[in-house]
Amino acid sequence: MTDFTLTKDADGIATITWDVVGKSMNVLSLEGWDDLDGCVTDALGDDAVKGIVITSGKDTFAGGMDLNVIAKMKAMSGDDPAAGLMDGLMKSHAILRKIERANLDPKTNKGGKPVACVLPGTALGIGFEIPLACHRIFAADNPKAKIGLPEIMVGIFPGMGGTTRLARKMGAMAASPFLLEGKLSDPKKAKSAGLIDEVSSDPMADARAWVLSATDADIVKPWDAKGYKMPGGTPYHPAGFMTFVGASAMVNGKTQGAFPAAKALLSAVYEGALVPFDTALKIEARWFTHVLMNPSSEAMIRSLFINKEALEKGANRPDAPDQKVSKLGVIGAGMMGAGIAYVSANAGIEVVLIDREQAAADKGKSYSEGILDKGISRKKVTEDKKAEVLSRITATTDLKALEGCDLIVEAVFEDVDVKADMTKAVEAIVGKDCIFATNTSTLPITELAKASARPDQFIGIHFFSPVDKMLLVEIIKGKQTGDIAVAKALDFVRQIRKTPIVVNDARFFYANRCIIPYINEGIRMVAEGVSPSLIENAAKMLGFPLGPLQLVDETSIDLGVKIAVATRAAMGDAYPDGAVDEVLFAFKDAGRLGKKSNAGFYDYDDKGKRQGLWQELGTRYPEAGEQPDLHEVQNRLMFAQVLEAVRALEEGVLEDIREGDIGAILGWGFAPWSGGPFSWLDIVGAAWAADTCDALTVKYGDRFKTPSMLRRMAEDGTAFYGDTAQQAA
Repeated sequence: MTDFTLTKDADGIATITWDVVGKSMNVLSLEGWDDLDGCVTDALGDDAVKGIVITSGKDTFAGGMDLNVIAKMKAMSGDDPAAGLMDGLMKSHAILRKIERANLDPKTNKGGKPVACVLPGTALGIGFEIPLACHRIFAADNPKAKIGLPEIMVGIFPGMGGTTRLARKMGAMAASPFLLEGKLSDPKKAKSAGLIDEVSSDPMADARAWVLSATDADIVKPWDAKGYKMPGGTPYHPAGFMTFVGASAMVNGKTQGAFPAAKALLSAVYEGALVPFDTALKIEARWFTHVLMNPSSEAMIRSLFINKEALEKGANRPDAPDQKVSKLGVIGAGMMGAGIAYVSANAGIEVVLIDREQAAADKGKSYSEGILDKGISRKKVTEDKKAEVLSRITATTDLKALEGCDLIVEAVFEDVDVKADMTKAVEAIVGKDCIFATNTSTLPITELAKASARPDQFIGIHFFSPVDKMLLVEIIKGKQTGDIAVAKALDFVRQIRKTPIVVNDARFFYANRCIIPYINEGIRMVAEGVSPSLIENAAKMLGFPLGPLQLVDETSIDLGVKIAVATRAAMGDAYPDGAVDEVLFAFKDAGRLGKKSNAGFYDYDDKGKRQGLWQELGTRYPEAGEQPDLHEVQNRLMFAQVLEAVRALEEGVLEDIREGDIGAILGWGFAPWSGGPFSWLDIVGAAWAADTCDALTVKYGDRFKTPSMLRRMAEDGTAFYGDTAQQAA
């Protein structure tokens, strides 16, 4: 079976239908390119064919290029991968250019065949780059469809002509949200923006009518016509100059230079705007090759697409019957409990939201109402949808309402005794098959399970705040947690459309185990006299969304104090963070608790908007006369996290490096360009990492001591994701 099929009718219209067998949505493979080329060549070479319509045999057009193929393109390109990639890309460009020129005479721009594209639904990535090469795009009036170029989100950019065509079609400024941010639009908004040409209740009929009536002038693209001028101006035009200067500043402001694809995309647009269209395609191909040759793109695709999708489909799910949740009990209607109730009800699950006071329970339900009202104001939610979601949430103080629940998520105060009492009270009411989960972020699951009459049905389900926005859920197995409980947790996370990782029980589990050292290293440097601005900007230049000082403000300083007190009590003389505590406790005593008190490492205005680093910070903790090198600060911040990830794997807390990478990126924003801590170590190489850790250990102490696993990898030349470690560029 071929991915593209060609049919011709009595009206002289050739229809090319994209329909990949065995896939719910079309994705383009290397073989698919050949199929498409063959169909196009046949149609253009047949004198009986007056025009062509390209469409899909599914209710969507396409989800893009098969990212599994993109991830392997470099390896498939022979001894000279850059040349192999460039050659393959130019062949793809030639196919799309063949569609675009469609037999037009190169001198007169006459004699061509019109090519229309019909989008029955979603068209993403190459699934939109192919339509952009056609002469007119017709989309079905399908409000659920998404149209756009999201490649930047997985570490690449539209490299099959989409970057060049969209920039020339709309101008660099108008195209920037769709190229640099991966913005997606429904058909009507896509038409308003200028991405497509028509939205129709019968796009196929309209496309056929257009094909039969189109003139030569209708099928000449603006950039192929004489006298074409780029909308908004080219870089050497006064208006265009300002656009490109602004775009460069915007990209560097948002990425801090850490994401290679964004810079490459902007370079392709800038350089391409200075030359004729066909040369611009070559420039785009070179920059796309540059990105594919960068290990960052391979790491991002692997983590944010291939591995993420595998985990969401249950790669590590135990062999157990379906455990879909029908009725959920949420104990505690605070911010976490309210968020869990919302995402569950929004996914179609009946929810009982419990709190000690009815007013608190009602407030928890109103959290969902607030989110839905915001959706209504943005025209993303209807009144009917709001009523439907809210009807699924029962807010009450009566534990008996939990009867019939097949999953409980407890989100009460972080106290072992309080949680134990609640566990016993709830288990006395729910059925014997009900799974009990705790949302604790720090308390050991095995310890909490001691209060349960059924410890094999007790598990940790750790959500991240705010629940409605954060994509990761950390599932924690206690020593006695059984497979059914794990399967239940995984199936629940899939229902609410989030990404799960499964880890074993240990202090701080996985995510907090890595986050806390990152925060602590930043605070420790403040105490040492390192400039707070240097600390924060060093982190952002690594690609972290928040520096450690801003992060502790966001999570609250008093929470950090509570964690420090509990950790010191558990570890005794082995506790390593006394220097950090001196700073944290001083801030708490001064009432500077972070964002929630409008005072922390940063100053805030009355509305809670961050104003900049606390003006007295330099007085309390004077900056040293000689500041450390930027790279040394970055290494301290990076290895504080990465080494904990490796230790978690060594100790069996993590069982799968894929979960370690996905958990880091989605849980606390670990440098997405790197693909996660294990991918980052593969990029820089275990040998360099071990040498750097040795130097940091001599200077700053044993917290940077190279783990045995990493030392062995350095000696053997191995990598986490392959047999041979990639060396630092």
